[in-house]
Amino acid sequence: MKMLKFLGFGLLVLVCCFMLGACSKEQETIAVKTEGQPPVKVVDGSYTYLALGDSYTIGQSVEANHNFPSQLVDLLKNSGFNGSAKIVAQTGWTTSNLINAVGNANLNVKYDFVTLLIGVNNQYQQGDITAYKNGFIQLLKTSISYAGGNASRVFVLSIPDYSVTPFAGNDPKVKTKIASEIDIYNQIGKGETAKLGANYLDIT
Repeated sequence: MKMLKFLGFGLLVLVCCFMLGACSKEQETIAVKTEGQPPVKVVDGSYTYLALGDSYTIGQSVEANHNFPSQLVDLLKNSGFNGSAKIVAQTGWTTSNLINAVGNANLNVKYDFVTLLIGVNNQYQQGDITAYKNGFIQLLKTSISYAGGNASRVFVLSIPDYSVTPFAGNDPKVKTKIASEIDIYNQIGKGETAKLGANYLDIT
């Protein structure tokens, strides 16, 4: 799905920063393997971050430093935390696309925290809702595994309601349908996130 412009999530980033503070790292040094390089040492005060998603995550139509993972990295840097975001996201991706991309991304490290925002293209393409639910659960479990098995370090973001943007057009029936379906998708995401003990951020 091609969005007209990525909506900045300044408030979301602040919430993530607050939540990260509640999930502080262990004090010991952690060995992290970066792609194509030998393991490096990450000391307390540094972090690794994995962002999984679609156009809302990669930041369609904005500069790379304006997408929300990059904004989060900047805010954390200002708070004394050094790190970077590994982003696996692309405009148009559904849960199936993201599952395949993660499988091909050679993500062989554990991350201090992970964000997951996916589903708008499942809705936009009028995909099967059960397939979305199953794909979301798989991605959430994958996110938890990349967070070292610690669900408290996984942050699921709700799908923004694009019916309020120009992209949805002017037909009230279409806009109402979009909003209703996004609500259904978000109810699934919220419920499954609660079952697995991860964090759910309602930004819709």
